[in-house]
Amino acid sequence: MTRFPHRFAPSRRASPGLPSKICGPQVASDGGCKEADRAPGARFALPRLAPPRFNLPRLAAAVLGAALLATGPLHAEDKVIRFSTAGPAPDFLARSMETFAADVAAAKVGVSVEVYPGSSLVRQGAEVPALQRGTLQMSTMNTFEVSAQIPRFGFLNRAFLFRDYDHMMKVMAGPVGAALEAAVSKEMDIEILSVAYLGTRQVNLRTARDVAGPDDLKGVRMRMPASPEWLLLGESLGVSPTPMGMSEVYVSLQTGAIDGQENPLTILRAAKFNEVTEQVVLTAHLVQPVFFAIAKPFWDALSPEQQEVVRAAALAAAAQNNASRYADEQQVAAALKEGGLRVDAIDLAPFRARADAVYAASDLAQAWDADLLKQAMAE
Repeated sequence: MTRFPHRFAPSRRASPGLPSKICGPQVASDGGCKEADRAPGARFALPRLAPPRFNLPRLAAAVLGAALLATGPLHAEDKVIRFSTAGPAPDFLARSMETFAADVAAAKVGVSVEVYPGSSLVRQGAEVPALQRGTLQMSTMNTFEVSAQIPRFGFLNRAFLFRDYDHMMKVMAGPVGAALEAAVSKEMDIEILSVAYLGTRQVNLRTARDVAGPDDLKGVRMRMPASPEWLLLGESLGVSPTPMGMSEVYVSLQTGAIDGQENPLTILRAAKFNEVTEQVVLTAHLVQPVFFAIAKPFWDALSPEQQEVVRAAALAAAAQNNASRYADEQQVAAALKEGGLRVDAIDLAPFRARADAVYAASDLAQAWDADLLKQAMAE
């Protein structure tokens, strides 16, 4: 028991009308108490008050409880968004995610964002299942991850579907994009907040060679993400697709475990693949969108104000990524060439013809929504 002698001990001087010692009527006759010790008019002398004793934990709990009843919770913890991407930290996408986090924090609506680039939290390919399990709140989801669960949208992964950045963004902003967002929300329990441009993918080889068509890439062990439609994309290029996570690519190129990889040039440079490769072949085989995607149960649990802030921040971040990447993409090939990389522009007609034949013979393509495919190509 803790005592507080200085704060709570009674004064050494008796207060007026209070006895100087404990006394009762039963001892008044033996001289134990004098009349002076009794309060005027009192039937018996009042006992001296003992120093109060306090149970500090109980006192603290009582004070806190009273405060909570009076004012509600003293502090509500932020809802935390853990945001994962396979993209490397220096890339525009990861930078835009940091902007997203800063904008959400600045709004002070009880939501905070933690950004995890380079598959530092969740390995590539496991992000969407993590969203659906509730162990991850946001990821930069791509169309291959969508078609793995909704096969009719697999046409979005087709080589040479989009002519360029403007065509891709027009399709995503139109009826095809609206159908995609609705299906993802309903069938995957994931909300698409914004569309970002990941870039136009090009072939990148460890050892330079002359490439005029797909036949010149026969036998090339080309790293591809591990999904059936990624591997089909590799087949459409004429390579031997080799499934591998993004985090393993640099060392695999360095050691010769693979012969090449394909990515947008901005990502190639950010991941420093130019240090371990000799050549870029400008195949432009995939103009790729990527989505700021959030787990729908988490999204639905946000207040309308929080949802407004998060969506606005996602749109602004995607716009930042798109403008920066598109501008940089216009000059990055020249910069890589100046840095010693061989950069070849080629006739794409042989690659387009092979892609048409590969997809026509594929069982995966039979599941595609033919009407949406035609609509996308006609935009």
